[in-house]
Amino acid sequence: MSKKPSTENGPSQPSQAVATFIARAKSPTNLPGNLIESRIIFGLDATASREATWDQASQIQHEMFAAVQTDQRLAVQLCFYRGFRELKASGFCHSATELQGLMSQVRCAGGHTQIGRLLKHTLKVAQKDTLKAVLFVGDAIEESVDDLCGQAGLLGLKKIPLFIFHEGGDAAVERTFRVMAKLSGGAYAPFDLASPDQLKRLLAGVAAYATGGRAALGTLAHQQPGLKQLTAQLPKT
Repeated sequence: MSKKPSTENGPSQPSQAVATFIARAKSPTNLPGNLIESRIIFGLDATASREATWDQASQIQHEMFAAVQTDQRLAVQLCFYRGFRELKASGFCHSATELQGLMSQVRCAGGHTQIGRLLKHTLKVAQKDTLKAVLFVGDAIEESVDDLCGQAGLLGLKKIPLFIFHEGGDAAVERTFRVMAKLSGGAYAPFDLASPDQLKRLLAGVAAYATGGRAALGTLAHQQPGLKQLTAQLPKT
């Protein structure tokens, strides 16, 4: 979380339990040897309709950390929106245990989508931290499409690809998500909540890209063909 959360322009104040966890997650740790840290933002829609997806993502997010090579370190910031203008962001977590501990304390709540605020938060974080990618999981858009595409384009200018994983079959939402991913230099993929292995592969693919670039994702795609839909969309240079 930011040091002084704001309900107006940034993530809102968390509960004390979550605040305590995030304080631990933000504690500095020394990277052994030449270990390289790659930072990503894991953004999720936590409105009421997403509870099943949230629970599933919480259980399988360890796939991201498992996909990282031994000389690399993945750091994941959880960012989600729910309720009335409620956007929260954690410190950077360095293990699946840390991230799952945080996710287990969150409950979904009704509200409208706030993808734009999430992307603005990402751009703000990018001013002080080097981000390798943004991963977003959602199913709906209730905001200005033009504004969202503009923010995606700004991510593209900063070389921060947006990986959007779409649960649901809304064709209009799919079109917008695809355009946003392309403008950012990222990729779009649909997934079925009934097939958790599919989402596992997608999460692992983003981690591979974040820590090893397009080549690492390509190598993983040879082992897991379902990831070729991501590599086919990424710029070759």
